[in-house]
Amino acid sequence: MVCLSCNLQLQTGNSVNHAFVGHVAWCRDAAMNRCWRAMNRGAALFLAVALACAPAAAAGKPDRATLALINQLRAHITELASDAYDGREPGTDGESKTLRYLGKQWFDIGLESGTNDPAHAWFAPVTLIGRQPDRSNAQFSRKGRRIYVPLDSTLIVTSGKRSLIENAPVLFVGLGDRVPPRAELAGRVALLLDEGRPGSERQNALLQGGASAVLTVLDGDRTLRNVTDRRRRLAYGLAGEELGGDIEGFITPAGLDRALSGTGQTLTGLQASAAAPAFAPRLLDLAVTLEATTRETRINTHNMIGRLQGRRSDAGAVLLMAHWDHFGRCAPPPAEHQICNGAIDNASGVAVLTEVARKLSRLPQMERDIYFVATTGEEMGLLGAQAFAENPPIPLKQFIAAFNIDSVALAPAGQPFAIVGRGMTALDPQIAAVARQQRRKLATDDGINAYVRRQDGWALMQHDVPAVMVSSSWSDLARVEKFMETDYHRPTDVVKPDLELGGAADDVNFLTALARWFADIRKVATPSR
Repeated sequence: MVCLSCNLQLQTGNSVNHAFVGHVAWCRDAAMNRCWRAMNRGAALFLAVALACAPAAAAGKPDRATLALINQLRAHITELASDAYDGREPGTDGESKTLRYLGKQWFDIGLESGTNDPAHAWFAPVTLIGRQPDRSNAQFSRKGRRIYVPLDSTLIVTSGKRSLIENAPVLFVGLGDRVPPRAELAGRVALLLDEGRPGSERQNALLQGGASAVLTVLDGDRTLRNVTDRRRRLAYGLAGEELGGDIEGFITPAGLDRALSGTGQTLTGLQASAAAPAFAPRLLDLAVTLEATTRETRINTHNMIGRLQGRRSDAGAVLLMAHWDHFGRCAPPPAEHQICNGAIDNASGVAVLTEVARKLSRLPQMERDIYFVATTGEEMGLLGAQAFAENPPIPLKQFIAAFNIDSVALAPAGQPFAIVGRGMTALDPQIAAVARQQRRKLATDDGINAYVRRQDGWALMQHDVPAVMVSSSWSDLARVEKFMETDYHRPTDVVKPDLELGGAADDVNFLTALARWFADIRKVATPSR
């Protein structure tokens, strides 16, 4: 790596070099302070007024400024979604390249570090834990005598590192539509019929009701191979999260019939009794020992946090965010193209975030601070946003509003703007005021709120931060669903010749206006939260 300010070269490996980023922050702050003090205030004010007062480009042919913005967005997306970044997977060389690229862009724009951590400068460390089922064992017995059931007839998994239940009585609960009293479930393994119905809610209800474990009979469309393939994938969480240790098990119909041999019961008989109107859970003449362990992988990754300082840091702040991560290599050989490049999801969002920062940096200093966050681990379950919420650079209650940006290269110019999270925060009236000011329409269909839990803003909302996603790409549910059914999370999400960026350019302009509005203490008072 080479420092952009003084050309000092420092070695770096597969992760961000902390000495390097700390050095860059020191050089940048010194250089930028000199630069800003020397700036011609009159020229800056003229440019700001021109940019702020310029009307939105007509829905027809874009003007030169819009074309330049579209070209800049395309350049960011083309770079970040290239094969050289190998799918931007956290903890890999792809992460290092991504953060170096964004670091240079944000440095050139004039952002300062927003982490309050000189040791890490722009980068807030996030430690993820990947968990994958390892050992699985089920042993059945009746009156102390073991019953042989083939190992390949069962799968036992746990949410903890290791869980063990020994010689627990088996309570048949049928379809689990009614959760038995805790006194009936306590210390017992609930045997649940699958019958092709989604089982997670029923399993969770039984576990919460007091069952020591749930053993699901795969007597419907699901097979043990289906379940094994899904459960063997890595599941991720933040380091330090409490692990529950619940046990879930799955058994084939043939495996259950083998376990029931000699009891006078069969799977067919249990299914018939479960279908009877007067069905009631009952103990079987069967006990089971279940054991499961989990293998853990540690991933060191980073959020990136920049800031434009306002005149009134005590008056709260505005937050804009977009996740930089994607899946890395997601298609197994012999697929010709194995990389999930994530052009739309979410190189486009990071590109818009960067260009909003550029526009705002050229305007007169605002009253409130504006934070820019590029999060990691979104594809793993909004984990970077969750880590930010748990360790923010300022108290969360100081954020007046947060705007997430995700998958915004879908719509042409001139579309209405959707609010993902509409009706769920107090931000709607102010967003509507900005829309009137900018002569833009807002979509009124709340159907797009079906996606509110699938974007980083949701993690902030769980911590009482008013967070929404405002984008023209999300104003047409059919357009979003088409993307979800075709390129979303697939190796085909690449930069194509027909990549639509007119709406993304509109998003840059509207988000810039939103940030300025919410950074103005005369328009938006500081709430007493």
